[in-house]
Amino acid sequence: MKNLLFALVLVYLASSLSLAQFTEYPRPDEGVLTGGVGLIWIDGEPHYRISFRPEVSFANFGIGLDLNLDFDSEGKLREENFNEFSDYLSLIRYARYGLKNEPVYIKLGALDYHTLGHGTIMSQYNNSPSFDSRKIGLVMDIDFGQFGFESIYGTFGEGGIFGLRGYIRPLQFSTSTDLPILRNIEVGATYAVDFNKYAGVLGGNYNPVIDEFDITDDNGALSIIWIDIGFPVIKSSLATLTLYADYNKIINFGSGVATGVKFDLNGLGLFSAMAKLERRFNGDNYIPSYFNSFYELERFRVDPSTGLFSSKIQQLALSADIGDGWFGELGIRVLNLFDIIGSYQRLDKDSKSGILHLFTEIAPEEAPFVARAGYDKVRIQNEKDIFTLDDRAYLYTELGYKPMPYLLVSMVYHWTFTPVRDANDNVISYETQKRIEPRISFIYPFQF
Repeated sequence: MKNLLFALVLVYLASSLSLAQFTEYPRPDEGVLTGGVGLIWIDGEPHYRISFRPEVSFANFGIGLDLNLDFDSEGKLREENFNEFSDYLSLIRYARYGLKNEPVYIKLGALDYHTLGHGTIMSQYNNSPSFDSRKIGLVMDIDFGQFGFESIYGTFGEGGIFGLRGYIRPLQFSTSTDLPILRNIEVGATYAVDFNKYAGVLGGNYNPVIDEFDITDDNGALSIIWIDIGFPVIKSSLATLTLYADYNKIINFGSGVATGVKFDLNGLGLFSAMAKLERRFNGDNYIPSYFNSFYELERFRVDPSTGLFSSKIQQLALSADIGDGWFGELGIRVLNLFDIIGSYQRLDKDSKSGILHLFTEIAPEEAPFVARAGYDKVRIQNEKDIFTLDDRAYLYTELGYKPMPYLLVSMVYHWTFTPVRDANDNVISYETQKRIEPRISFIYPFQF
């Protein structure tokens, strides 16, 4: 509990940097054209970058494109820009209908930090943690009032994650309930599965002669089921306080229970906040929030130089007596000037169980400066380990100045990952990658 409180204080203090996770889109019948040129160093090698990112909104519809071209010193296009089918699909950064938490929300494209249900199995899942292996997925949520569903498909073009949560508010079918609060009780059931061919790999050998990994022990597609209930103690236009409980079962492995409280405050556009505190009760061979922001990186990794491999399901099979734990989340928005959101997990008996997520932005519409940053890290051992950049961390920062309203001069630093491929161009691992980019961007908002 002490470690959790420390992390929540850290999240609050980070608001001085202003990190944001609240997705912003152009207003209806508006758009923005963003393009830029820059010199980017990728693992110490210079490349020249040209980018173009237009966004437009029509009523409830919106679309955003993302084109990035990196050329080396000889003028050759970098191979990783377009070396697989998903790279072409990812030119569509998103196509959407509606917004998250509206009755109908559909999004096709990059899925950044997606949570299903209360997040006890899928929390802040990111389908594209690497610039060099971008994916396109689908989210579809529909709320009919008395019942509804949330769904996600992580990756088109290859096997990936599929999740479906259906829920019902049973007392809304009755007109005899006198207590309005009881009418909003929600009961849900979820099925999630990973169809990726490496999702169930427990054993195998790397063959350096043919540069391929031979699977010898495969558990197959990994499936998880869970049921949940949510009880809104307070529900109004200004504030919502919800108590909830989840029971989760990983098929052929262990199970766990989570109970928590979630609070949302809407300060009429002046101040908004969200807070969550959750206690997790974990059995053997069970990992809470199994599909997290690092899942695409942790699912399967092999070191070609040694032939050794690691996989998320391997961690699951060895997760005996990890102990119970705490999870906390905090989000703040003030006057639309800055946003911050952060979360932290710590388990009682696992010294390397810390998982941190921070994302923030300060970019007032009329201000001449921009500051953005995002940070994720998993398997944190202690608080001194939090901000060490290694293969457990993901970092993005941008600091910029606007000499003119439509011109942004900025410096971008990105600690990210690049795929390692076998002889058949299959991604068998990821290695860290450092990107430094002085950038000049042209930003032009318009109406139609």
